[in-house]
Amino acid sequence: MKLTKTILTFAFVSLLTVSCKKEATTKEVTAEKEAGAPKKEVVIAAENVHTASFEIEGMTCAMGCAKTIEEELGAMEGVQKATVDFDSKKATVIFDKTIQNQDNLTKVVEATADGKTYKVVLPKS
Repeated sequence: MKLTKTILTFAFVSLLTVSCKKEATTKEVTAEKEAGAPKKEVVIAAENVHTASFEIEGMTCAMGCAKTIEEELGAMEGVQKATVDFDSKKATVIFDKTIQNQDNLTKVVEATADGKTYKVVLPKS
């Protein structure tokens, strides 16, 4: 009975070790692919360059919230540059107005995470 428990314990630990090793390898490969694939630079004709700035409510941290929103905005087609400042709760996006508009940017921010966490506050005109 003691030998059976020892063998089962050894098998279980071996299985966990192998499983974790595969998962780590997958994460490493994904990280290498992301690091090795530089973001292609978006070139926008001067007459189509537009900048949108707005406040984002609901952010609780710089590395999780602000960074995630910045990456989501930056990955959008036609966006040249997106910056999100956690301290001022402000996002600034430079984009091609023939491809994107402020409504699309707002929708992406508000849909990030669970779709209920972030709220865009547009400046009063």
